[in-house]
Amino acid sequence: MHLIVRAGVLVATMALGVFAAQQVFEWEVHDMNRPRPPVVAPGAENHLPPADAIVLFDGTDLSAWRSSKDGGNAKWKIQDGYMEVVRDTGDIQTRQAFGSCQLHIEWAAPEVVKGSGQGRGNSGVFLMGHYEVQVLDSYENDTYPDGQAAAIYGQKPPLVNASRKPGQWQTYDIIFHAPVFRDGAIEKPATVTVLHNGILVQDHWEIQGTTFHKQRAAYQPHPDKLPLRLQDHGDLVRFRNIWIRPLDE
Repeated sequence: MHLIVRAGVLVATMALGVFAAQQVFEWEVHDMNRPRPPVVAPGAENHLPPADAIVLFDGTDLSAWRSSKDGGNAKWKIQDGYMEVVRDTGDIQTRQAFGSCQLHIEWAAPEVVKGSGQGRGNSGVFLMGHYEVQVLDSYENDTYPDGQAAAIYGQKPPLVNASRKPGQWQTYDIIFHAPVFRDGAIEKPATVTVLHNGILVQDHWEIQGTTFHKQRAAYQPHPDKLPLRLQDHGDLVRFRNIWIRPLDE
């Protein structure tokens, strides 16, 4: 038995050697001729947009957004550097379309608590208009796990509940890789990483498809780039400091 194990190790080692010999590398290790990564000036603080970010909301106007309901100007309220949902005006979406991206967004549920479960500080961040990262007041507020704050709605609960108290500002930092379709079928599912208030809550998770309510997610073919959408769920949720960095695949 000992000889057989040693022989197996020898065969595996030889196979690895052959594999390494077959690999062709474009650059040598520590190659000084290798192109340098582009220089990007970071924001003055971690939550502020870096130099190559597209600022979607800086607290002054909604020019980067339009109504998802009628395509006109976004009808949400602007006050004191934030935007706030205006009930029954509908979702808003970016005028620009995006695919894979790094997204920073800050939000706050109403300080005065009304309702419970899904009826408390409910909104959502819809990547490409299809894939929802749930916004909800989940501070001492029980609901179904795949519908609490930072869940991929209807699919994946967050790893932990990192929610702050109602009225306090919260952050989502999201890394999203768009799905790839070929001939109308999904070839490569989307993935998402989410940090909620600096805490990892979704770890490169493979999204199962378009977000639905009380229905299993499923992929529906769509363009490579689509607008980012914020949800009007009837609650007066606030948003501020929204910026995005498109990621070239």
